[in-house]
Amino acid sequence: MMDVTGKEMVINRKEMALKKVEKIKAGYTAFAETKEVAEFIRKQLAKEGINVHEDVTDLGSWFIVKD
Repeated sequence: MMDVTGKEMVINRKEMALKKVEKIKAGYTAFAETKEVAEFIRKQLAKEGINVHEDVTDLGSWFIVKD
């Protein structure tokens, strides 16, 4: 994948997932575009004992904070 400067970009899916977990911990909903990122998020949430509702769609998974 290239960025706007033409340099090659490497996307670290685990790092992306951890950033989304931080959003969830802050009370925000997060969206995972790939099954791999969704799996990283699920594992991290389980490890930290965080309970969310997951809505799986054809486009990805929404992780919605439970009150």
